[in-house]
Amino acid sequence: MNMMPKPTRSVPMTTASMAADVALLGVYEISKILSKPQKLDRTLDSVMVVLSSFLDMRHGLITLIDDEGNPDMVAGPGWSEAAAKKFFLEIPERIIGEVVATAMPVVIQDIAVEPLFRGSDIFADYPEGMKVSFLGVPIKDGDKVIGTLTIDRVWDGRMAFRLDEDVRFLAMIANLVGQTVRLHTVVARDRERLMAEQARLMKQLDETRAPAKRLKVSGIVGESSAMANVLDKVAIVAKTHSTVLLRGESGTGKELFARAIHELSPRKSGPFIKLNCAALPESVLESELFGHEKGAFTGALNFRKGRFEMADGGTLFLDEIGEISQAFQSKLLRVLQEGEFERVGGNKTLKVNVRIVTATNKDLEEAVAKGEFRADLYYRINVVPIMLPALRDRPSDIPLLAREFMRRFNAENGVDLKLTPQALDVLKVCGFPGNVRELENCIRRTATLAHGPEITAHDFSCRTDGCLSSTLWRGKPHGEPVQISKTLPPVSKPIGGIRPLPAARAPEAPHAPVALAEPPPVAAIAPAPVAAPAAAASPGGHVCGCGAVGADGEAVRMCPPPGGCLSSGSQQSERDRLLAAMETAGWVQAKAARILDLTPRQIGYALKKHGIELKKF
Repeated sequence: MNMMPKPTRSVPMTTASMAADVALLGVYEISKILSKPQKLDRTLDSVMVVLSSFLDMRHGLITLIDDEGNPDMVAGPGWSEAAAKKFFLEIPERIIGEVVATAMPVVIQDIAVEPLFRGSDIFADYPEGMKVSFLGVPIKDGDKVIGTLTIDRVWDGRMAFRLDEDVRFLAMIANLVGQTVRLHTVVARDRERLMAEQARLMKQLDETRAPAKRLKVSGIVGESSAMANVLDKVAIVAKTHSTVLLRGESGTGKELFARAIHELSPRKSGPFIKLNCAALPESVLESELFGHEKGAFTGALNFRKGRFEMADGGTLFLDEIGEISQAFQSKLLRVLQEGEFERVGGNKTLKVNVRIVTATNKDLEEAVAKGEFRADLYYRINVVPIMLPALRDRPSDIPLLAREFMRRFNAENGVDLKLTPQALDVLKVCGFPGNVRELENCIRRTATLAHGPEITAHDFSCRTDGCLSSTLWRGKPHGEPVQISKTLPPVSKPIGGIRPLPAARAPEAPHAPVALAEPPPVAAIAPAPVAAPAAAASPGGHVCGCGAVGADGEAVRMCPPPGGCLSSGSQQSERDRLLAAMETAGWVQAKAARILDLTPRQIGYALKKHGIELKKF
């Protein structure tokens, strides 16, 4: 005997399941919007736009109220704030007051029979005879009602359970909105406090701007006013526990200044721990900073402390903070804000007392505007920003740094090399796009290849077109601004790998070392024009009237540095000027190239063109 089960009605179950799926999808989409770092009003507008696509509604509002019950912020789907606030004020005040006072939802199935809506025409855009329902739920911060979420929608009377589903769905959305509003309030309050602290420290710095003696810090060399200002600020900031953000171009010595802040602080007896955030992937970075438990991941054979634990009671220096991913930024924010974290694979919350010093050469303001860097993390680390000057902004420190690097090289290699005044003159007119790091490399390279006990101007690789740093400047037309990075100001065309400084003056001695000019390569040197309409100024400020034009149409300077042109007028032929330069240089092509402000290769082309044979002595 076959026993067949009785059929069950599955239509209500299917409809309820579909409603649950729609609600779950709506909560997911809205939670993604609420987690994005953007302004609160834009966030609430986006929530209402998404909400309108899940519910058959025409007028939806999220209203945040102040302590006196007045609307502080009103957001509607695609509405301006003024229009949304106007619509909110037309809703019967008693209905909103009931939601706020009872902290419970309010449901009106048909507003046409509700006395409170009698005489109101706010829903006049619905067709006549259509039943319109009104739903309102409270937005809470804990037990306190901070706003309301209200919608109106069509109700035909056959699906009463839909109103209950809508109320539950709206209550979930209101709960998420309440948590987001609370987070924005905490961040705004924290930002105001940090900005006030920053203003106080900056004011204190200005009041103590004139120190009796300049601070001397181990490893930091410089006596310029720009460096003195930075050291004065470091001395003041180091006495506090405030977070410091070191900003500047690559190679300006951020790690040295971070260590100086630690050594001058009350934490100097504690550890100084450093980490380059850009050198590690996100998964390894989390383990390096927070540590891990044994077996937390493949290869975690033993328990290991993180950098935060190692730096407890001292200072933690996070270099290249602008390169961390957005996912890791939220993890780092919690540690910086609460001082608490868990090891990877662990569930025990650890608390540390660490002073944070960060550094970056990235434009964080632009990254925040693009959404690449969290605004709340930016305000957390940017309590006291310190701008480190580029080497080109303190040229008077170049001789001091060069002698210090020379001293270190001599001590490491057991030699006694010295820099001549002519060598220092070459370094003074170099812009050093790599800053102090490039200057040190230049000194070490030149000292390694030096032929005698003294380093002269001709020992530098830029004098033989061997300076690889010049590739940063080549390929730009004359006069076009060149940028190393967004943090560097526009500069003029480089000269043979050595970037001229506007304030620096080349020596006026006839044979003093000068920067070699390297115009774009030309096939030949064309004769000078018979009459020049105006005199051209050379890079050093010398007025030259005997210019020549290269094959690419660009002017090529054919006179020496200040001290007089080889000819008294522009009528002198190119061959005569070339012969005069070779005679003056003792038939040494490199010297003739410096006189004519060309490269030795271009001199060779010109000699072959005119059939001039080299004289050997």
